[in-house]
Amino acid sequence: QVQLVESGGGLVQAGGSLRLPCAASGRTFSSFAMGWFRQAPGKEREFVAGISKSGGRTSYADSVKGRFTISRDNAKNTVYLHMNSLKPEDTAVYYCAGKETYYSGTAYRSGYDYWGQGTQVTVSS
Repeated sequence: QVQLVESGGGLVQAGGSLRLPCAASGRTFSSFAMGWFRQAPGKEREFVAGISKSGGRTSYADSVKGRFTISRDNAKNTVYLHMNSLKPEDTAVYYCAGKETYYSGTAYRSGYDYWGQGTQVTVSS
């Protein structure tokens, strides 16, 4: 088991920035590929970004490419989502996810096993 706790959400104006940390505990963090998902009201949860367990490979949804960056610090057991140039359509609950994997060079877009409780991000126009 791994426990994931997101933080850093809040209200921000369009064009602004936020950084979402997700702290992991309970298992060896470097064994997990990590990802971020989001769910807006009335919509299904969608993939935002993924990072390999080594940190060397990333993957992004087209809607956030060039604006969001995923990173990880294995020494701190934390994965981050850096969000720039935020838009009102980025408003959602953001979830951190983990997937235990043998492969060090794969960033996954689906198939995650562990989820955090979510943090609300609201972007005002």
